[in-house]
Amino acid sequence: MISRLSPRPVRAAVRPSRCRLSAVTLTALLATALVMTACTAPRPTPAPEPVFIHPDGPPVNPFSPAVRVGDLVFVSGTLGTTGTGLTLVPGGIQPETRQVMENIKRTLAAAGLGMDRLVKCTAYLADLTEWPAMNEVYRSYFTNGRFPARAAVQATLLNGARVELECIAAAR
Repeated sequence: MISRLSPRPVRAAVRPSRCRLSAVTLTALLATALVMTACTAPRPTPAPEPVFIHPDGPPVNPFSPAVRVGDLVFVSGTLGTTGTGLTLVPGGIQPETRQVMENIKRTLAAAGLGMDRLVKCTAYLADLTEWPAMNEVYRSYFTNGRFPARAAVQATLLNGARVELECIAAAR
């Protein structure tokens, strides 16, 4: 009877060998599938190069009035100043807001865009009680109720400004 039982231990010894072979084969197949998938998977698109927009020529201060990255244009915080200096237009919140909007309009035009492409603005006001007067002018730059998403913050602004706006525009 011992001779009849001896094949069983031999078969038991063969089975683990088959299992290891199957595991090795399975591992090899999975590795091959991963390599094939990695080789045929679409490569990520490289990030677009930023385009720095300077409607008034080289910057005097260490920032760009706007930067285009892909389909978005980021407009820097804009004050109600004339020219490239820091001289604010006189008259308070409404004239400043008008000048801010004209400055943003000019910056967008340098990027080949109009005010209708603005999608998000952040308004910084020296005094939030001036919000209604600012809105009166701001509203006039948009048609058909197509206003950008917007937030407002009370802040101490550069050069005694009453209002500053930074915006994002969709380029396409």
